[in-house]
Amino acid sequence: MALMKLYQWIISYFLMILICLLLFQGDSYQPADKAEQYRVFTRMLEFDYVSWTFNAFLIKGEQSSLNAVQYLPQASQTKIVLDYLDLVRKIQDTQDQVDRIYSDPAVSNPRQKADKLLKELSSLSDEQNRLGPLSEAVLQQQTSQILAENHLTLGGQPIPPLVYRVTPLPMALIISPRNVIRQDANISLLPGLSIDQVVSLETQVEKKFNVSALVTNVGGIGDYPTMVLSTTDMDFLSNTIAHEWTHNFLTFRPLGLSYDTSPDLRTMNETTASIVGKEIGLDMLNRYYPQFAPAPSPVQHPQNTNPQPDNAPPKFDFRKEMHITRLAVDQLLAAGKIEEAESYMEARRRFFLDNGYQVRRLNQAYFAFNGAYADEPGGAAGAEPVGPAVRTLRQQSASLSDFLNRISWMTSLADLQQALKK
Repeated sequence: MALMKLYQWIISYFLMILICLLLFQGDSYQPADKAEQYRVFTRMLEFDYVSWTFNAFLIKGEQSSLNAVQYLPQASQTKIVLDYLDLVRKIQDTQDQVDRIYSDPAVSNPRQKADKLLKELSSLSDEQNRLGPLSEAVLQQQTSQILAENHLTLGGQPIPPLVYRVTPLPMALIISPRNVIRQDANISLLPGLSIDQVVSLETQVEKKFNVSALVTNVGGIGDYPTMVLSTTDMDFLSNTIAHEWTHNFLTFRPLGLSYDTSPDLRTMNETTASIVGKEIGLDMLNRYYPQFAPAPSPVQHPQNTNPQPDNAPPKFDFRKEMHITRLAVDQLLAAGKIEEAESYMEARRRFFLDNGYQVRRLNQAYFAFNGAYADEPGGAAGAEPVGPAVRTLRQQSASLSDFLNRISWMTSLADLQQALKK
């Protein structure tokens, strides 16, 4: 039995290596010829995917060889995930208490005052390292079951197998030209860079190359295993697990292989992954964790609608206002008014801040990165037809698998538009 498990581990290990060679791109991949010129400023700050992937393989290979969760009843599997979420919440709360002590100028010896909390944090982190892989195995299995029920598997197995790791995520340096919104580079940086490092890097790149730069956090990366942010938000977690697997799925098809060919294809990829992520994630929550499933939007009937009083201020709609901003910026840039567009974006950033939305930088790079996620109307996407076309194809498709299998074989926006005419 031990020898058989060893053989299974070796087969799984080399299978993951093979898949990784095919999938080493995901959300943050960028061809070297586009990104190389900016790396003079980023080389010492770049994320080491090779080491991360090797370590993830070791953990996942051991997990696969044990295959512990398959022998647990469903109630025990669910409890593992809930216990893990509670553990993450305790770690976050404890870390917040430590941060407050270290930031309090009235505390003369923060190390001494925080000593008990730091020991508790160390103990909680050890428990997280033990429980985390089990929680991941459970969610991998549960999400794979939902994929199977949506006919997105082969013989009941997702291809490639759904494998993810919760990990501190790389930050991303996004580069766009100033005269047009277009992502020209996406370079993965070390997690947790200080704000001083972030601002310095953005400033240096913009000054040297006359571009728009943004260092931003990401929620997941389609490496293999995929990378997912640590969170207590089950809605976000279930969505992201399925979203990043979709990138892996697409990489075996023409759409994924064409990810960086054009902005249109990047938007098609990201919008597709967002649609699949939301649907599979919601199904998974409804099946296994209904207490975390978002409530369905109430159906509005004109005769039952209760309008706001005339003197009530309108509710601030972030997506609507961001979309208005994007459309205005596109118009200014199209007219060659670069400085005016940048002044307008800064004014709008302050407008968002006044309404409770922390947008650190609002520039061409911001829209180049966020505008590709067009699974919902509005937001940072512009007036391009890609997002609406992908959403329309989903509406016209008989099922999620029909939608994904159709769009995954496309290699251009023209293919998508032609499919909508049929």
